[in-house]
Amino acid sequence: MTTETPCWFKSSHSSNGGACVEVATNLIASHGVVPVRDSKTPDGPILTLTPDAWAGLLQFARLAPA
Repeated sequence: MTTETPCWFKSSHSSNGGACVEVATNLIASHGVVPVRDSKTPDGPILTLTPDAWAGLLQFARLAPA
C-alpha cells in the first residue's frame, strides 16, 4: 500500500476572505480519492470524495450564482 500524504492546495481564485477549501488531488491515481478540507481548520475533519463526486461538485460550483 502506498503511504502518500495529501499535498493540499487552494484554488488560485481564492481570496484572503477565509472562506476557502483545500483539496489534495495527488491521491486520485494511487488511492482513488479526493480529500477536501476547510482551510481555516487544517487539523479538522476531511471529506473524502470519489473522483466522480469531486467532478460533480466542481460542476455544481461553476453553475452556482456568484
